[in-house]
Amino acid sequence: MTFHKEGYTSLALCILFIFVLNAVIQFYYPQAFALKWFIYILSALLFIIIVQFFRSPSFAITKDEQTVLCPADGKVVVIEETEEGEVFKDKRIQISVFMSPVNVHVNRNPIGGVVKYFKYHPGKYLVAWHPKSSTENERTTVVIENKKGTSILFRQIAGAMARRIVWYVKEGDKVEQGDQFGFIKFGSRVDIFLPLGTKINVNLGEVVKGGRTVLAELTA
Repeated sequence: MTFHKEGYTSLALCILFIFVLNAVIQFYYPQAFALKWFIYILSALLFIIIVQFFRSPSFAITKDEQTVLCPADGKVVVIEETEEGEVFKDKRIQISVFMSPVNVHVNRNPIGGVVKYFKYHPGKYLVAWHPKSSTENERTTVVIENKKGTSILFRQIAGAMARRIVWYVKEGDKVEQGDQFGFIKFGSRVDIFLPLGTKINVNLGEVVKGGRTVLAELTA
């Protein structure tokens, strides 16, 4: 388990806030022992929350050209056939994973291959489970094509709390399955669009792990 690089600024601000808060209490209320213990406990909880939110677990990734790995930790909230209107403009199977604030927020490539399309979309901050969040919220769209010519589209979607999306890929990049492609701060969701006929290996409501859970199996 390591601390993710996206959390360095947040951790520094947290430590500064804790230091200033404790210094003020110690200076102005030196005899208020109950208040000081309350502030100590609050400071410890705040520090723990920041550390756990930006945690980045290390684990072995099983790579397979026939499988689609889950891009994020969370819960499956959508499995449906839908029209993908930005890139493919045809029907696809959409799987959406909702990330709560307690989940690991690292985002990983579901397949390996070449990034054929990338676009950042500014937008709204509807709650992540809102039906229109996939098309109206701030988001990124990424398409990766594997060696067999199969393309997978996935999106990072900002929510009511998550207002910062970070990505590490661009068009033309060659990426490995399971490697990090981005990070979403403070909870949101990731959508993935699969070709019709893909075998789905998860169910609605299932808890999934980024880079470990096999969402689906691609057909030959």
